[in-house]
Amino acid sequence: MSITVLGGCIAQPMRLLGNSPTTRDLPASDSATLLSAPAPRLVSRVERRHRPPGVKRRHSVYIPLKLRIALTFVAGALWFCFSLWLSRSWIRTLGHDISTPLAILVITGIALIPGYLNIQLISSILLDSPRPLRFDGDFPQITLLVAAYNEEDSIAETLDYALRADYPGHFELVVADDGSTDRTREIVAEYAERYPCVRLLAAEHGGKANTLNAALETVSTPLTATIDADTLLMPYSLKHAVARLLVSPPDTVAVAGSVLVRNSRENMLTRAQEWDYFLGIASVKRGQALLQGTLVAQGAFSVYDTTALKLVGGWPNRIGEDIVLTWRMLLQGGRSVFEPTAVAFTDAPSDWGAFARQRRRWARGMIEGLRDHGLGMLSQLKFYSHAVAVNFLFPFVDLAFTLAFIPGILLAMTGNFAIVGPMTLLVLPLNMVLGGVMFAYQRRVFKAVNLRVRKNRRGLLFYFFCYQFVMSPISLAGYSLEAVRARRAW
Repeated sequence: MSITVLGGCIAQPMRLLGNSPTTRDLPASDSATLLSAPAPRLVSRVERRHRPPGVKRRHSVYIPLKLRIALTFVAGALWFCFSLWLSRSWIRTLGHDISTPLAILVITGIALIPGYLNIQLISSILLDSPRPLRFDGDFPQITLLVAAYNEEDSIAETLDYALRADYPGHFELVVADDGSTDRTREIVAEYAERYPCVRLLAAEHGGKANTLNAALETVSTPLTATIDADTLLMPYSLKHAVARLLVSPPDTVAVAGSVLVRNSRENMLTRAQEWDYFLGIASVKRGQALLQGTLVAQGAFSVYDTTALKLVGGWPNRIGEDIVLTWRMLLQGGRSVFEPTAVAFTDAPSDWGAFARQRRRWARGMIEGLRDHGLGMLSQLKFYSHAVAVNFLFPFVDLAFTLAFIPGILLAMTGNFAIVGPMTLLVLPLNMVLGGVMFAYQRRVFKAVNLRVRKNRRGLLFYFFCYQFVMSPISLAGYSLEAVRARRAW
């Protein structure tokens, strides 16, 4: 790969004139070989050197971590058993039509497993008690990588927001250009001339993973962060993400930021995605954080320990490179966490074709991770192994929803409630409870960082009642494409 580098320095971030951005500033809303090093090699020295002294817990009743996690499993299991007991007549009735074994499979897929997952997730969010952030210690030097390909329409705004970062340590911003054919390189070169902390790495077109790895070879700072070329980073977010790393256990090697939708006012699809990111994705990350392993430190905004990142070979050449990367780091003894106040805004797909392609990629990325590392992560028997096991269940749940629940809705409209009936509706209140709990937490997060939750009732209704009817078939298509190793398409 041919690489050209322009600019470069490690300096305090350059501030742009004007106030820090808030929601008012936003538009309406193959792979590297795994090292055989023992797990401790992934434990960063950064935390021990820079971690603020003795973080005290808040004055409240402390429940040990193992007990909290056990309580979430028990809550889910009790609900599963209760639902199974209630479903006896439903199984018998449906069994007369499609056979008892098939009836058990259908009811397990559309009601029992979703109910267990909702209860376990609700209890995880309620019992999660992360350490409070501290900002009075030394912050390590950090390099922010931005992967770009033909991003002339968005790269300037992305850099403007990134340069407003209120990061107390030394900061470098590297744009890794993947052979753009538009004016992306020219725009970045202008920023590199104006700001000493901006650097352009110009590479031949070879894909996002290859370009990021080429940039990673030039990184010498203890920490590395990534954002996408259309992601707007809030001024405090980099500081909050690193602060979460510093107060986390010493083996923590990745922090996933909170990525939200900035273009939610375009149409009903983006309105629904706003709630998907705000409630759905964020709740899953919170639940996985309690299990000591957020399974996706997404490329759209995350912070990584540079040494750990290089030890696993950087980003793999995968359609879900951030998923596989995170799982490699976990397999090698690292830990990943989530910081909800490290907020970044990104553009969500606004047409159904682009949305379907994105979600198929995400589904294929999950299958890549399961195929490459899923059994290995299960065999470790760590807390996050539960989340991995859940990922193994998702294809079955989406299959049941697509082939049983959706036809069951159509049958119910004709008065036939064999598949979708009163028992099925028990899952709906659980979804609402989960959404309500998560909304309360997210509103508290927004208040802490001086953001406001905008009204979006139509999008919320579409998200709760219609969104899954679109998501499950799309995800099922993604699983199928990856199962036959279909050609990658972005």
